[in-house]
Amino acid sequence: MLSTNIAGKQKIIFSITMKFLIAGLGNIGGEYVHTRHNIGFDVVDALVQKHKGTWRTDRLAAVSEIKIKGKLLICIKPSTYMNVSGKAVKYWMDKEKIDIKNLLVIIDELSIPIEKIRLRPGGSDGGHNGLTSIQETLQTTNYARLRFGIGNNFPKGMQVDYVLGRWFPEQLPIIVKKIQVSVQIIEDFVISGLERTMNNANKIEITL
Repeated sequence: MLSTNIAGKQKIIFSITMKFLIAGLGNIGGEYVHTRHNIGFDVVDALVQKHKGTWRTDRLAAVSEIKIKGKLLICIKPSTYMNVSGKAVKYWMDKEKIDIKNLLVIIDELSIPIEKIRLRPGGSDGGHNGLTSIQETLQTTNYARLRFGIGNNFPKGMQVDYVLGRWFPEQLPIIVKKIQVSVQIIEDFVISGLERTMNNANKIEITL
């Protein structure tokens, strides 16, 4: 809230900060740390670290609040496990009164190559249990999601092991670089909006 004095009269001006909910999806527990399925956690960790934020344990999630260009980002890592991520997302949207247009969810995506990222304004869950939970809880598919390509380099019948496994050593340099690119995409989403950011982000191919 700001106060100004005009011609001897005090005028109260209310300053409203725009809020965003940035939800990186993953599973809690040491066995899941830095696995492909937990890339959402790793991306929001990098975002919070870049902006010198700190995490706290709160209801249904680890939570950090950071500011970018005067906008407040509520960053969460749900502690509900992937399959019920929607419970944490809805709770923090309601608690912070965040409009769905200011929600961005970060997930892993099998159908996208390692070198690619896709920013989407909505769409189906694509078989991703975290998105399924959010869709069922929010009763809509119209929210932005950042799909972090993890590729599908696994033998037949080994999908679960691949998704819940850690990166191959030869993949790590690209993944580290792509996490930083993803952080920039999130910042652009907050500053410039979904459409402009999407047009640029979806053309990116990560190379070394």
